[in-house]
Amino acid sequence: MSINKYDEQACVSEDPYVLILKLYEGLIKFISLAQDAMEKKDIQKKFFYINKSIAIFDELRNILDYDGGDVAHYLEGLYLYQIESLFKAGIDDDVEKLKQVSRVAMGLLDAWKHETKL
Repeated sequence: MSINKYDEQACVSEDPYVLILKLYEGLIKFISLAQDAMEKKDIQKKFFYINKSIAIFDELRNILDYDGGDVAHYLEGLYLYQIESLFKAGIDDDVEKLKQVSRVAMGLLDAWKHETKL
């Protein structure tokens, strides 16, 4: 089994709570890399990392459990707003907007860790 296949299998079989934790951690990482690229005026990398961040928010939206109550609807709105903010940050070269999205992502990560005891 190749290392890539092993990594894929590990993701499939891993605890779903840990996978969500990893999504939040990846989100924070990619926003930070987008911010760094923006400050260095590297347009290609900036949009690469912004698109990665948007993809993570989309994945988080896709796995929401709407049968679980109002929290899923709240999170969907929050995620959509963050996606919109990322688009605007990229177009306007707005580092402060990226920082704002990063703070939200850190808050989500902290809340997830608290709720799941991870």
